[in-house]
Amino acid sequence: MARILATRELTSEGPRQSAEITARSRTVTVNLAESPLTWLHARGHLTDRQLTAGERLRADYERAQLSPSLTMRWDAVRITGTADRGLTASERQIAARARFDAAMAHAGNGLSDILWRVACAGEGLPAAEKALDWPARSGKLVLRIALDRIAVYYRIR
Repeated sequence: MARILATRELTSEGPRQSAEITARSRTVTVNLAESPLTWLHARGHLTDRQLTAGERLRADYERAQLSPSLTMRWDAVRITGTADRGLTASERQIAARARFDAAMAHAGNGLSDILWRVACAGEGLPAAEKALDWPARSGKLVLRIALDRIAVYYRIR
C-alpha cells in the first residue's frame, strides 16, 4: 500500500498542494485556488467566516456523495470496525446528507441556487449568474448573503 505525503506551497500563481507517493517516486500538484470560493476569498470578496461556511457545505456535499456519477462506484467497502464517533460509512453519509439539506433549507429558496452552483458544483460566478438568468455582477452579493446564513447554521463565529 502506497503512502501519500502532502505538502503545501505558495507560488506566484497562487497556493498549490503537492502530494508525493512514497512507494513510487511520483508527484502531483494541485492548484488550491481552483475553487471559486478560495478565488473570491484570496481577492478580498469573502471573509474568513464565509469561506469556512462554504467549505463546510462543500465537505458535507462530498461526504454525502450527492454529486452525479456515470459508472458504478469503486469505493472500498468496509465490513468490520467503525469509524469516527462509532458511525459506519453509511451512517456518516446519511448524517452528512442531513446536514447538507438542513444548511440549504436554512439558506432559503432564493439563495440556495447560487450557493449550490458556486460552493458545491464549483461553477464560477459569471457562469452561475448566466445559468440563473441574473444580471451580471449580482451573484457576489447574493452569494455573500447565502454564506452568512449557512455560517449561522454551522455556528461559525
